[in-house]
Amino acid sequence: MTTRKILVTGGAGYIGSHVVLDLLEHGWSVVVLDNLRTGLRKLLPRNIRFVHGDAGDTELVAGLLQSERCRSVMHFAGSTVVPESVTDPLSYYRNNTAVSRNLLAACQLAGVDSFIFSSTAAVYGNPETLPVTETTPTLPITPYGRSKLMTEGMLHDVAAASHMRFVALRYFNVAGADLQGRSGQSTPNATHLIKVACEAAVGKRPSMAIYGTDYDTPDGTCIRDFIHVSDLASAHVAALDHLVHGGDNQVLNCGYGWGISVRQVIETTERLSGRRLDVVNGPRREGDIVSMVADGSRLRRVLNWSPRHAQIDTIIGSALEWERRTA
Repeated sequence: MTTRKILVTGGAGYIGSHVVLDLLEHGWSVVVLDNLRTGLRKLLPRNIRFVHGDAGDTELVAGLLQSERCRSVMHFAGSTVVPESVTDPLSYYRNNTAVSRNLLAACQLAGVDSFIFSSTAAVYGNPETLPVTETTPTLPITPYGRSKLMTEGMLHDVAAASHMRFVALRYFNVAGADLQGRSGQSTPNATHLIKVACEAAVGKRPSMAIYGTDYDTPDGTCIRDFIHVSDLASAHVAALDHLVHGGDNQVLNCGYGWGISVRQVIETTERLSGRRLDVVNGPRREGDIVSMVADGSRLRRVLNWSPRHAQIDTIIGSALEWERRTA
């Protein structure tokens, strides 16, 4: 078991907080840097080393990395709402691309040798064939996807010019909550489908919308490959272990390999909650992709990773339980 120290940017957010819990369970000493614009300090253990600051502040981050002697970084800080990126693209190039550039500069100054990046399946755009592999053409259709792909490009270039190695994990649709109730999706006015459905099921929202019912899918609604946040967290720890033990640079899809439609999510939420949801059919949203399903075989093979919470009932059930706890 390692006692190395790692800096986690955006560690007070939804995914970051789950990864912090997994890192601690695997013996890592964790330093969290978060500006708390969307993250919540209460999602983290009280005794953890926490710094309130911006991941794009190169001087701050370089000093923190050096004073804490962190040789590894996980980068979650950034903006993630796809429709918002379409209406406010420059904020996404600032919060995602520019911040990542400054963070990488700090990592170079401090001699960081391993870097895990929170990327996205949005880099693929609307793929012609499913499931998508890591060699599927990257043709993002939104500023969010482009901002993440730009950071992937920077990582390749920095790794080629230095000793730093990286793993970029391309998330598909992350959902669910920690099964011990320690963390969950807590972002106000969240847009994640399962989060919204579960909020409606416990009465936090009067209704919910389906954005587009005329897609070329079996039931007319978009299809997504959902991955439980705790399984995603374990993939991050496996990626870190890969790099620490001399593994090479990797870009890996994080998904289970099967899709579920928006209507199926709603039906499952209704069944598990025992409550009929007030659902409004709305127009398509700009930037929404019709279907997105991962080929996650490379993740399983390279990192020797396997999911533990892949059932949709587990994913939605854990999200429901989180909403009940926080009602």
